[in-house]
Amino acid sequence: MKNKLILIEDDQDLGLVLQQYLEYSNYEVIWFNHPQKFLDNLHQLQNTKLLIVDVMMPEIDGFTLINQLKDKLSIPYLFLTAKAQSFDRVLGLKIGADDYITKPCDPEELLLRIKNILKRNYTFPQVEIAIGDYLFNHSHFSLKHKEKLFQLTEKEAELLSYFIQHNNQLVYRKEILKTIWGENDYFLGRSLDVFMTRLRKYFKEDERIKFESVRGIGFKIELPIN
Repeated sequence: MKNKLILIEDDQDLGLVLQQYLEYSNYEVIWFNHPQKFLDNLHQLQNTKLLIVDVMMPEIDGFTLINQLKDKLSIPYLFLTAKAQSFDRVLGLKIGADDYITKPCDPEELLLRIKNILKRNYTFPQVEIAIGDYLFNHSHFSLKHKEKLFQLTEKEAELLSYFIQHNNQLVYRKEILKTIWGENDYFLGRSLDVFMTRLRKYFKEDERIKFESVRGIGFKIELPIN
């Protein structure tokens, strides 16, 4: 299931570019080009993972909009604005924003910030998840197969949880590296390959679990999650 985002941006060109880029990156994006349209459709907040809110908008600015809804919001949000003054940045963060990015922004940078916010706000499961014939518990860094118990490293558990969140999707190497390791680096890429080899070894007993490498791009992982 794709993570759902709501974008509130009055600039038609920028709104369309960001919507298309994020949808291409496997997100569901609901875009409102006027704050009032968003207020008239608050039911769209259901199952939304993140709000991306422009500050400079007609009639209702982004700060005011969020302040009006603050008591109703239980999801993270970031501000997107041309304002670069430190006062506005501090104000946005004081309101409770998880991040603040100034225009013009690189869509790839916005994507990375979104991924980092969702990762920070993601609660790893406290119960075991059945993956084929295996049982995975992120909190305990454990993976069980019948009577065999594998004690995972923290990075192995994070990587496996990342693949669970992106099950049956093409995930890019650079996105994995930036999300799990914090940066895209050649030597970290070699480390990623080592971790992928370990995961393949752990899951070799179940042929339904597939770790497919897409040369030069990334991976597509198929996990039969029950």
